[in-house]
Amino acid sequence: MAFLKLPHKISNTTNLPPQRDILTTLADLIAPAGLEISPNYLKLGNKYCATLFVLTYPHYLASNWFSSLVNLDESFDLAIFFHPLDVNNILKDLRKKSAEFQAQIAIEAERGLVRNPLLEAALKNIEDLRDLIQQGNEKVFDTGVYLTYLADSKEDLIKIQSKIENLLERQLIYAKPAVFREFEGFESTLPLGLDRLLVTTPLNSQPAATLFPFSSLDLSGNTGILYGLNQHNNSLIIFDRFSLPNANMVVLAQSGAGKSYAIKMELLRSLLLGTNILVIDPENEYSYLVDSLNGSYFKISVASNDHINPFDLPPVTEGETPEEVFRSHILNLIGLIKVMVGGLTPQEETILDRALTQTYASRDIFPENMTEAKTPPLMEDLESILQNIEGGENLAAKLYKYTKGSYAGFLNQPSNINIANRLIVFGIRDLEEELRPIAMYVVLNYIWTMIRTDLKKRLMVIDEGWWLLKHEESAAFLFSLVKRARKYYLGITFISQDIEDALMSPYGKPIITNSSLALLLKQSPANIDLVGNAFNLTEQEKAILVQAAVGTGLFFAEDQHVAIQVLASYAEDQIITSNPAQLEELQKAKDEFSSNL
Repeated sequence: MAFLKLPHKISNTTNLPPQRDILTTLADLIAPAGLEISPNYLKLGNKYCATLFVLTYPHYLASNWFSSLVNLDESFDLAIFFHPLDVNNILKDLRKKSAEFQAQIAIEAERGLVRNPLLEAALKNIEDLRDLIQQGNEKVFDTGVYLTYLADSKEDLIKIQSKIENLLERQLIYAKPAVFREFEGFESTLPLGLDRLLVTTPLNSQPAATLFPFSSLDLSGNTGILYGLNQHNNSLIIFDRFSLPNANMVVLAQSGAGKSYAIKMELLRSLLLGTNILVIDPENEYSYLVDSLNGSYFKISVASNDHINPFDLPPVTEGETPEEVFRSHILNLIGLIKVMVGGLTPQEETILDRALTQTYASRDIFPENMTEAKTPPLMEDLESILQNIEGGENLAAKLYKYTKGSYAGFLNQPSNINIANRLIVFGIRDLEEELRPIAMYVVLNYIWTMIRTDLKKRLMVIDEGWWLLKHEESAAFLFSLVKRARKYYLGITFISQDIEDALMSPYGKPIITNSSLALLLKQSPANIDLVGNAFNLTEQEKAILVQAAVGTGLFFAEDQHVAIQVLASYAEDQIITSNPAQLEELQKAKDEFSSNL
């Protein structure tokens, strides 16, 4: 073991030192106090470091294989050296090698041995490479790849080495530690351009090009809408979410981070491209957008004039049977009743199943004639049936407040809404807290029925979706929609500011994994580890989210991550803003304009 003490100079504090002394002092301040050299590692101050070099490669290197190493969430320095080789010497060596392989193949053929595909493939590769080099299309380099990684302890150093070696070995690439040459390895990875190790492998241009650790951070396509500005390189993020395996998106951010603003901007631009929009609005944030674009806003509350009857029968589409649709509808109603009454015992669920069938029968509706035009029953009809079934009295009593009690105007009315519009918003702000999950369940079921019967390109936004995740039945229903949305040309946007409830729910993580897109804006330090684990964020990405300004964060499209800044034009900002002061000014201007007409 060797120990090297680096000298320090202390400049004179009384007299201004010459420029050379200032520069020397600055270098001393940057340098570590000492360097301890061991066979397997170096110790720089309080940090440990070691160097690996790539020894062997497979016969074929896929493009971008090096990005998995470059994006490794560890502290390391990487150096790649290309030493050009003389073309004449390479051609001479290849010609000699080709003659050896041809002689070996001829000898084996004379002995009557079975042909050796490995020899024939090697010979073909050599001949192809010779042709490319002679034509000037390929060059050959002695290539050295060195990686110096840092840790706080020897144990961590071993763990990082194992992680790097395993990552490379999965791609049939083998690396070795620079034992007894750690200092040379450290020097080779400093930004000095000096190859002190000189452990190289000859590679021609094509495989050598795969070593360039540049992966595109662009998310710009020929179709789609503008989501914002790429903060990595100031390019535009233009993307078509329907070009992915599914068009679902998850939006997570703390209150005031700009999530509703970003989504309203996306909806506004999507409308221009012919996409239909459906929104469940829990805070009346989309009303001004609806007024500006002549959309339809349905207020769902106890005293509202807009009603959805959950007993409305869904239509039977092509490929379905009336029996299947009727049975599925009964199961959805059972899930709704569970959310309304706070769960059912197995006996109550059996009684409810029978009562629902009898409720439709009381209106002469059966699976075989459900496609005929008949008036569907109401919640009060189910209550009456339950009162007359043995064991159903208790369940009927629980439904009383929804039929004749304080919530009678909520679910016990015939449907009267008109959905013939490209922008439809269901507002549930004025509902009591315990009714919100019920309303969201009813609206989702109503929307799903509409989507199944009329196939169009649609986006459905579920703002504050964590309300649905509070109940297993509504969470399961939402998850089933997320999984099936792709088949019906639908993209679901799930928005939540209650990140802990959203991610800790049994259905929260599956919803994320079934969404090809994600928008993460500012996160609180208390939740950042939870978000980081859910999205496999690096420490740098976590830091971006904790320090993010309003309207900035990370945009995910499958395995592509970019830092985004949401940008809107002045005209768009006037329509989508949620700033109360700005909205007040806009309302004053609107009133003044109306009074002058």
